Amino acid sequence: MILEICKKAKAASYQLAKLSAETKNTALCRMANALEANADRILSANKEDVEAAKAKGLKPALLDRLALDKRKIENMARCLREVSALPDPVGAIEKLWTRPNGLIIGQLRVPLGVVGVIYESRPDVTSDAAGICIKSGNAVILRGGSDAINSNVTIGDVLRDALAGTNVPIDAVQVVSSTERGVAEELMRMREYVDVLIPRGGADLIKTVVEKARVPVIETGTGNCHVYVEEDADLEKAVSIIINAKCQRPGTCNAAEKLLVHQGIAETFLPRAIAALRAEGVEVRGDEQTIKIVPHVKPATEDDWYTEYLDLIIGVKVVKDLDEAIAHINKYGTKHSESILTMNFEKAMRFMREVDSAAVYWNASTRFTDGNQFGLGAEIGISTQKIHARGPMSAQHLTTTKYCILGSGQIRK
Repeated sequence: MILEICKKAKAASYQLAKLSAETKNTALCRMANALEANADRILSANKEDVEAAKAKGLKPALLDRLALDKRKIENMARCLREVSALPDPVGAIEKLWTRPNGLIIGQLRVPLGVVGVIYESRPDVTSDAAGICIKSGNAVILRGGSDAINSNVTIGDVLRDALAGTNVPIDAVQVVSSTERGVAEELMRMREYVDVLIPRGGADLIKTVVEKARVPVIETGTGNCHVYVEEDADLEKAVSIIINAKCQRPGTCNAAEKLLVHQGIAETFLPRAIAALRAEGVEVRGDEQTIKIVPHVKPATEDDWYTEYLDLIIGVKVVKDLDEAIAHINKYGTKHSESILTMNFEKAMRFMREVDSAAVYWNASTRFTDGNQFGLGAEIGISTQKIHARGPMSAQHLTTTKYCILGSGQIRK
């Protein structure tokens, strides 16, 4: 099954690479319209997934990622329209220069080819990834998790039906209907047909793909994100930022999982911050100093500092100074998103220079690490590695370059 899907995707990728921006944008708008027109069909399939997930005891934060409603489907459609309005990255000339021998050399932006996406319980990834790949001239093979299988297959069918009336080949978007692990592992080995794999999900999924894939992988997603409160922070704003970063959507990769507080303000600020977190239903796990300051805090273990909870749980640690905060983040973080809350410019600049993460904030919530929030359009994931792309990956990040050299009879001597 996978081999046939990959062959179709490769053939479709060659056709996609030749299409105009107008053709691709028309297809994206038709896809958006189809999502809205088929909302009831999609919601019916999603209801099956949600009921099955509840029966299995899926955590509330993960149920929130799985469940769709009319508003979310409208947002999926809006994201496709926003992607259609972005500049077409394909065909852009990055650089152009002339050598002394008269050769004109340019870098031309081109699609990657076939993109494989392996992801967990996020049905909106199905439409977002499909839209971004079409915009960037790539075919996409989507293999979602078992929790969202009915939703993913239905969304994929709706998008393919919409493509049938355009010049974009329907096999540019394919959803793998099997949830068997062996099928996913077969996709990971399809180096002849698949140009890049993008895993979206928890640490275990990403680790499995990185270790087993023969196809090049762009790592995304795992977010053990930190908020560090310096002694000169605006404490009113600090509480608001912490609550937003942790509680708005705790099941997302850009939610804050750890709170670091400067020892100079720990005794006055921690009781206030922890009370606010507890009022939102957050379980607090702290180091020894935190436990001394605030009663009934659960002791944090060494494993806690490495953990991405994806739930209403937060780890809290008192640190001596900025140096210790930076060292802690660089040791335990996942290179995703970190924030410093301070009124001091020099401290903020040091934090942003020295923290080794894809997105580093000053006086703002980590929840903004998102393609749409950055003005890039819908994203296919947050890259936490340094090669090819880093941070929110939108259409332009699913392209590469090739050299085009214009001569007039030159020969090398």
